[in-house]
Amino acid sequence: MTYEQATQFAQTWGLVLLVVLFAGVLVYALWPGNREKFKRAAHTPLDKEGDDGRED
Repeated sequence: MTYEQATQFAQTWGLVLLVVLFAGVLVYALWPGNREKFKRAAHTPLDKEGDDGRED
């Protein structure tokens, strides 16, 4: 295998891998069952309780 063949292979399959990973992350993020988990995570910085459970 020459250098040109190796780079062509890496570029082609690297792109395919990144597209598949991006699609997987997108499906995970938009899956209806994850809505509540992401909503809780989004509101966590706004909670008034500290790490020890006491009000600040």
